[in-house]
Amino acid sequence: MMNKPLVTFATSDKDAIIQKIQAFAEKEFGLELGQFEAGDLLSFFATEVGPFFYNQGLRDAQAVLRKRIDDIAEAMENLEKPVETRAARR
Repeated sequence: MMNKPLVTFATSDKDAIIQKIQAFAEKEFGLELGQFEAGDLLSFFATEVGPFFYNQGLRDAQAVLRKRIDDIAEAMENLEKPVETRAARR
């Protein structure tokens, strides 16, 4: 028994993906998959392989956010004004 898929697709998206799976199987392997077989294949990949893609997407998003945060921190440092201390005035 497979786990619940990480992602659920809108019906129109699911239908489009199933058509792509069917076209790929036919072109690459000469296999004619029915809608149910292609749907089962989609469910398998969404459940078993999808988390790998999802986790990589999260890592990619985190890298982008880290870069943006670093850029903002640098921009804020550039806004700092020099502060004269008493020791420097003597």
